[in-house]
Formats: sequence, C-alpha cells, structure tokens
Amino acid sequence: MQEERRREVLKRLSYIRGHLDGISKMVEEDKYCVDILRQSYAVRRALEKVEAIILEGHLHTCVPEGIKSGREEAVVAELLQLFTLAGNHLKTPEVGELPPVEG
Repeated sequence: MQEERRREVLKRLSYIRGHLDGISKMVEEDKYCVDILRQSYAVRRALEKVEAIILEGHLHTCVPEGIKSGREEAVVAELLQLFTLAGNHLKTPEVGELPPVEG
C-alpha cells in the first residue's frame, strides 16, 4: 500500500475507533436508541469508505503487478472472492421492491 493511502486509512480507522468508543458510552448511558443507530450507521459508512480506499489502491497497484507477473488467474480469483464477500453485505430487495421487467 502506498504511504499516502496508508496514512489516510490509519487516520480514518482512528476516527472509527473513537466513534465506536462513543457509541459504547452511549449504550452504557442508555441513550436513545435512534441516536445510537445514527452513530452506528455513520461508523458503517466510514468503514465502507476505508474499504473503498484500500480496494482502489489494490486495483491500481497489486492487480496490475499480479497480471504483469503472470498471476492472472490468482488475481481474478481474489477479486471474485472479494466480490462475493461484498455481495454478502448487500441488501437483497424483496420481490415487491423489484421494478417490473419490460419487453
């Protein structure tokens, strides 16, 4: 990972850690559930941003290097594995939420 990207990730992780400590304190103090959930959603979004930064770096550095070194199949397998892992976190729409299929 490039040094600038590493610093950005570490800065964001530090923010997330502090935010999680704040959420723990809110739970201990029996704060309003909706307020706790709002903070939890903020942490989730922040973590998703960290993941995006890491993935972008991977796609710009590690993937091209792997392909150049003849590891195309391994690189593709890793990306498919990441895609599968990410897909497990996506909300699957209910049948009534799906738009009608045209044509």
